[in-house]
Amino acid sequence: MSRPPVVPPLSLSACIERAQGTAAPLRRRMAAFIYEGVLLFGVLMAVGLVFGIAVGQRHAMHDRAGLQAAVFLSLSLYFIWFWIQGGQTLAMKTWHVRLVRADGLPVTLFQAALRFIMSWLWFWPSLLLSRLAGWHHSREIVGLLLIWIVIYAALSWLLPRRQFLHDVICRTRVIDTRP
Repeated sequence: MSRPPVVPPLSLSACIERAQGTAAPLRRRMAAFIYEGVLLFGVLMAVGLVFGIAVGQRHAMHDRAGLQAAVFLSLSLYFIWFWIQGGQTLAMKTWHVRLVRADGLPVTLFQAALRFIMSWLWFWPSLLLSRLAGWHHSREIVGLLLIWIVIYAALSWLLPRRQFLHDVICRTRVIDTRP
């Protein structure tokens, strides 16, 4: 059975150079986004199981705020840790993209935490709008969420260096790590 070719890591000078250009291709960033969701499904199932056992949860609505806090904390730890430990989550490694500062250097803890909070722009506007509209059916909420994700991704074509809005705010870049 053949193995995929080993891709050498980018040098610091290559990261600095690529941070000055446009973002990694949108298709690959979105592929990493979708793959991240698949990976996080398993992570969050484990978090939910551990939380449910720890608090003796017998019903989904029991201690819902605690479960939401545990999920939010686990997501923040996952992303922030990977971003400050090399700039790549598992999905980002697979799709050969990396998070760096605007100057090409590794992100700081503050930038990683800020980016985690600001990356919720992928979801908050549509969830807030559906809440204000009084929608309770998942079909309506998911439909609006998918429409917003497409709009948010398309906005990158209008922004400097084709970065996402949260990257512009946080002064980070998602660069291509292919040789």
